[in-house]
Amino acid sequence: QAERFLSWTALSFTMFIRRQELESSKYLRNDLFTIRCDITILNYIRGVPPFIPEPPCDLRQEFAKLLETEMGADVVFEVGGETVAAHRCVLAVRSAVFAAELFGPLKEGNAATTGVVVRVDDMEAEVFKALLRYVYTGKLPEMCKEDEDVTCQHLLVAADRYGIGRLKLICEARLCHYINVDSLAIILALAEQHHCQGLKKACFYFLAAPGNLTAVMATDGFQHLATSCPSIMLEIMAFLAH
Repeated sequence: QAERFLSWTALSFTMFIRRQELESSKYLRNDLFTIRCDITILNYIRGVPPFIPEPPCDLRQEFAKLLETEMGADVVFEVGGETVAAHRCVLAVRSAVFAAELFGPLKEGNAATTGVVVRVDDMEAEVFKALLRYVYTGKLPEMCKEDEDVTCQHLLVAADRYGIGRLKLICEARLCHYINVDSLAIILALAEQHHCQGLKKACFYFLAAPGNLTAVMATDGFQHLATSCPSIMLEIMAFLAH
């Protein structure tokens, strides 16, 4: 048939063109022609009205609430003169270090035992709370802009201590924005001590900019870094030589 409709499920195609019309058409050149297809993607399941949107995932908010309410908490941390309650299973899933610390010594006991108390030395309470907030939600708490660089330094140390790699990289990335003449020695020493290769490279690139190396070398922090970590000086020289 010269004219007919082709139907498939709920979709319909318009009439076919006659061969005679196609052969005489300006769109046919050297026995070739191009077909344009307009595709509409239906962003909903067949049979479900599009005015019912899929709700966003609220898992992050629910886990944040779990941390805040301490419901079902089975471990207490003593840190910086404060106590912080948490859930051992959540911590163990997110950190192999927490898993070993909270379940390793308790293998002979009941995993559901409550009242476990863990002392955390050499860490401020606010830093540990920020660490837990990330563990539960995958997101850092809001920080005061004036203190963000110092907070990120402490969090980087904590993330490295508990083997939380993504948090460590987030802190590295943020600290890259705080590299300047006065802070470089501290940030570079931190990068060296905690094996932060990206942060270290950012420091090297800062030193490679005209005038920065001379200015940094005049600071007390850099003099201390040169004395306490001579190997880093060799790395700097090798980097600048290229």
